Amino acid sequence: MNRQKFIRSSMALAALATGAGLLVAPAQAQTAAWPNKPIRMFVNFPAGGSPDIVARAVAKPLTEALGQTINIDNRSGAGGIVGADAAAKSPPDGYNFLLSSGSALAIVPLLNNKLPFDPNKDLVPVAGGARLELFLVVRSDLPINNYADFVRYTKANPGKLSYGSPGNGTSPHIAGEMMKSQAGIFTVHIPYRGSGAVLQDLLGGRVDYAFDPGVAFPHIKSGKLRLIAVGSAKRSGLFPETPTLDELGLKGFDAGTTHGFWAPAGTPADVIGRMNTEINRALAQPDVVTAIRALGAEPHVLSPAQFGQVILADRKRYEVIVRERKIAQD
Repeated sequence: MNRQKFIRSSMALAALATGAGLLVAPAQAQTAAWPNKPIRMFVNFPAGGSPDIVARAVAKPLTEALGQTINIDNRSGAGGIVGADAAAKSPPDGYNFLLSSGSALAIVPLLNNKLPFDPNKDLVPVAGGARLELFLVVRSDLPINNYADFVRYTKANPGKLSYGSPGNGTSPHIAGEMMKSQAGIFTVHIPYRGSGAVLQDLLGGRVDYAFDPGVAFPHIKSGKLRLIAVGSAKRSGLFPETPTLDELGLKGFDAGTTHGFWAPAGTPADVIGRMNTEINRALAQPDVVTAIRALGAEPHVLSPAQFGQVILADRKRYEVIVRERKIAQD
């Protein structure tokens, strides 16, 4: 599937959201006793990253509500494609779901002409999870105390600084390219398999900065890393004194995405409806809210149709920078 065909067909996502399961009426009778065995939740990034944290936070109250264990299955690689593909090709029997980063389904398909699955047909939206914000953090041993210092230093040292991301096509990667474009700086991108690995090398001095999805907060508070800007549309309640990049001159800068829940196409509509209801209830639980807000994110309670529309809106927004920077997934 080529990129233009993908973009033209994206509106099918919203239709799938509202019509998920309508063509599988014969399966409805089989779901009366659902669930009667454990449910597998694919997560398309490694343990310790923000998708994994959201999935595990929701899994506990979901297990209690459904009376069946939610087994987390981390399948990382290729910016989330590996895990999304595994979920898309799993049986649509109501016992397989996916918690995906927002970027894996809003951005990565714009970069890759040879996806092993069709994101418009093979997965259907179930529920939102968390709206993630990004935080521009730098090594504390660099002579950078604020964004103005950052721009001056990178312009004085073109190509010498590097930034890490959880993989090509992830929102931290695209955020890095957006900032480079708008600020007129040149730095080197280093892709990893997850945000935990980025953090490890940032602390170890092997990369210089990153757009962090919320896993670096303890090290910001300890002084090992320095937070210099918020990469989303509004300031963070956790760091209210830290300005956004929009406030600092990069007008319209917004690198937020929504982690959320998906199912293989053909999953019975009543199962999707029940999962949406129980996930949304879980997102209101104090422990879940605390876990999500610890990432600098907010719970995102959505219907399947609303979640599909959020992904479409993010996809259209990111398409601009993908085309401008000619970004492709290696």
